[in-house]
Amino acid sequence: MQKAVSLFALGFLAFILWIIYLADTGGASIFFDFVQSIPYGDKLGHFCLFGVLTLAANFAFKTKHLKLGPIPLYVGALCVLTFAIGEELTQAFFPSRTLDITDVMADVAGIAFFSWVTLLLSANKAAES
Repeated sequence: MQKAVSLFALGFLAFILWIIYLADTGGASIFFDFVQSIPYGDKLGHFCLFGVLTLAANFAFKTKHLKLGPIPLYVGALCVLTFAIGEELTQAFFPSRTLDITDVMADVAGIAFFSWVTLLLSANKAAES
């Protein structure tokens, strides 16, 4: 099961990298058309993409975490946060992209929400053992 989770995380990261490549190069995609057809679709996309990546990364890293008081900071979430902020900052260098703080906020919200989901799932898993 651990191998499957890790492979999913890597595959999902590859998917996000492909989406980023298309956006950076001004390419078209059915995904972009779909996102544009939904109100706040761009922000929802950021929330979901980086959130699902966070969930997958948290379990790929076996829910390893650091403690900030009572709050677990998952290694996977920290990796995704670093990646998301770095990716958003690079948008300043592409004419087809727009550096947008609300995108970063949507990324952070997705990372935080899916870290909470990780906490719930891992607590539930521990209770079943």
